[in-house]
Amino acid sequence: MSTGIKIDYNQADGFNRYLDDITAEYNQSVEEGLDIAEHKEFFSSVASMENGEEKAKLSDRIFEIVMNAGIRKDYKYNEPDNLDDIHKLRKLHSYDAVMPDSENLRKKLLGAWTGRAVGCLLGKPVEGIRSDEFIPFLKETGNYPMHRYILSSDITDEVCSRYKFSFNNKPWADTVDGMPVDDDTNYVALYQQIVDDYGRDFTSVNVAAAWVKYQSVYSYFTAERIAYINFMSCILPPDTAKYKNVCREWIGAQIRGDYFGYINPGEPEKAAETAYRDASISHTKNGIYGEMFVSAMLAVAAVNDSIDDIILGGLSQIPASSRLYEAVMKIYDDYKNGVSIDKCFDFIHSAYDEHTDHGWCHTISNAMIVTAALLYGEGDFGKSICIAVGMAFDTDCNGATVGSVLGMRGSIDCISDYWKKPVNGKIHTSIFGIGTLDIEKAVDKTLEHINA
Repeated sequence: MSTGIKIDYNQADGFNRYLDDITAEYNQSVEEGLDIAEHKEFFSSVASMENGEEKAKLSDRIFEIVMNAGIRKDYKYNEPDNLDDIHKLRKLHSYDAVMPDSENLRKKLLGAWTGRAVGCLLGKPVEGIRSDEFIPFLKETGNYPMHRYILSSDITDEVCSRYKFSFNNKPWADTVDGMPVDDDTNYVALYQQIVDDYGRDFTSVNVAAAWVKYQSVYSYFTAERIAYINFMSCILPPDTAKYKNVCREWIGAQIRGDYFGYINPGEPEKAAETAYRDASISHTKNGIYGEMFVSAMLAVAAVNDSIDDIILGGLSQIPASSRLYEAVMKIYDDYKNGVSIDKCFDFIHSAYDEHTDHGWCHTISNAMIVTAALLYGEGDFGKSICIAVGMAFDTDCNGATVGSVLGMRGSIDCISDYWKKPVNGKIHTSIFGIGTLDIEKAVDKTLEHINA
């Protein structure tokens, strides 16, 4: 029976258009080892169609193919979504741990909160720029290798005329008062609120409900927006991560796990388990592992100063049989074998294409950059966040994660006044009922959650 209702597929939300991302779905599925090669021509044909009802119907068929595909016999990775199976595939790492006293723990937390905001602010104005424009821009403005904030004085009409990337209306460090609204810092504040509302034993459904309660759908991007819309369509986690979600291994979860590391100092397994409950709302496989990795690194950084132990302690909470583990260890081993930072940069850019959304925004490409920044930065806060941002890809996300880890490791004492000044002790958020967050007060609340 005809209803007479017309659907305009060209007006669909840009982050929830499965039929627009058939090529990305094919590439993602192949990377996961799904046995779909025989359907390649079908995927390609559907991807080339104009948006409309027929393409929408065929995209449903593609989704069915993906969901019912088996794993290729020659696929060498084992990447489960189930936490018990993840635990069975870990390669545990032992390390020395010294729990800081209450005063030093507070300074570490203050460093982590501040470091995340600082690293995010460094990368936020150039989020989306590609290295073939970023490096010339940095050289032209006397900031290569990157060693300082990009300032409004760097952005002249003459400079802007030479680049496709738009430098207009960006939050430059000399024009802001506090960390501007950004999803990378929103999540830390949001998850503090969620722990306050539901306790440390919150469920995935609790988090999904809080997403809807505390922020507009437009505060979420890629996998998170897809999961949000799925949840609003009465799909529950973990299926919210699976239904027509081509972004399921992108970076979104990796930027959400910091608070779980903050409230579990010295307990990386607990931090990773908490992160798992969050990540599985919107991500699968390596998308989940990325959040577990970062959360665990932060838990280790609270009790150990060794960059090696922080990285390996984070990796010990994800499957050693995964692509993420292999990629991070490649960066780690190359560093130990004397590979230069320039060759490291070249390798990452050869492994993932920053000019595609899938390559630019993937968990693994950006986790490799985070790892490289931690290693080649040699524990220096400013040097490390500049490496993280200077390698391009997801600049604000990677700067924020590296800043958070090193801020926890070295405490607020490792962050100079130069870096702290623009943040000014506050984080602006788009979270309903929170607005602007006072970092000192957020640290006090974090300590309450640790001791709960």
